[in-house]
Amino acid sequence: MRTYRRILAAVTAAVAGTLLAGCGILPASDDGDTAGGVPGAATGRVALLLPERAASRYDAADAPYFSQRLKQLCPDCAIDYRNAGQDAAEQLSQAEEALEEGAKVLVLTPVDSAAAAKIVERARERDVPVISYDRLVLGTPVDYYVSFDNAKVGRLQAEALLAALGDRARSGEILWINGSPTDNNATLFKKGAHETLDGKVRIAAEFDTPEWNPDNAKAWTARTLPSLRGRDLVGVYAANDGTAGGAIAALKAAGLPDVPVTGQDAEVAALQRILAGQQHMTVYKAVRLEAEKTAELAFRLLGGERPEMDDTVDNGAGAVPSLLLDPVTVTRDTIEETVIKDGYVTPGALCAGAYAEACSAAGIA
Repeated sequence: MRTYRRILAAVTAAVAGTLLAGCGILPASDDGDTAGGVPGAATGRVALLLPERAASRYDAADAPYFSQRLKQLCPDCAIDYRNAGQDAAEQLSQAEEALEEGAKVLVLTPVDSAAAAKIVERARERDVPVISYDRLVLGTPVDYYVSFDNAKVGRLQAEALLAALGDRARSGEILWINGSPTDNNATLFKKGAHETLDGKVRIAAEFDTPEWNPDNAKAWTARTLPSLRGRDLVGVYAANDGTAGGAIAALKAAGLPDVPVTGQDAEVAALQRILAGQQHMTVYKAVRLEAEKTAELAFRLLGGERPEMDDTVDNGAGAVPSLLLDPVTVTRDTIEETVIKDGYVTPGALCAGAYAEACSAAGIA
């Protein structure tokens, strides 16, 4: 079986432009093309089951990057893409339908990390392997897990917030906005951030955001701000760019000045807020690399292989063979050398309209 050794070392160089084929799992042919497939590998139907649209990345990045790479490797493979719209019951129904229609591999990002165990059990009944993609399914054996070091995401957010606050970390208070309590990734972000911030900054109030919905984060922030009158609010820990945007909108509506706010996902709207000084940072997770590595793994599984992994993650039902990629902090000063250099966003999209001047000031052509 082919091993995934040295993948993490390759990922560290992702922000230097190694997102394309060449750091892939598959061996290159004499001309460097990795699209020729693998001798004896089967074709088939792969179901890509993604969780929601509140975060734009799933439709805009994960699905197309995964599909492009799998089609490159296997032109005859069928890709069955479904988005559950943040509905765990709907995701189970979509998975059952995909299995009925002949899916040979499930790539699953669960809406609810615990409830998705039922999906894995349905797949196991048909001997269909499951790749837990980006978010970990809990409480049942899973074939593979491909994601990022999600506790590190929280640590990066916390470290950037502390650096932005400086001495104010000791004198003021922050609002703390976590992700969805049904998402295991949100639990890991929260864990990593608390490990870094606890004892170093005072938390005025903390909130778990149902369904990762930015409107829920905005409403909670708006409800909480009146209780903080007369207190020194110096920053906001927000688990992703959507919740950051909700918090920033509530702060603005209350007439409060900009304070450092964290984020994650490197959404265009968040990058624009960073350029405008409204959001301090985001965390860039090289979605293209994550999606492409997952497509390569799905292709191997279609061919009957069971690739080895160097890492494992305990999901409560045992050690899941895992590929964990490296997240990267993005601030105003590093936008060009990270997300733009990798092609995740273009200057044209980022610097449109009112943001042209801010881009110019940041040295973004």
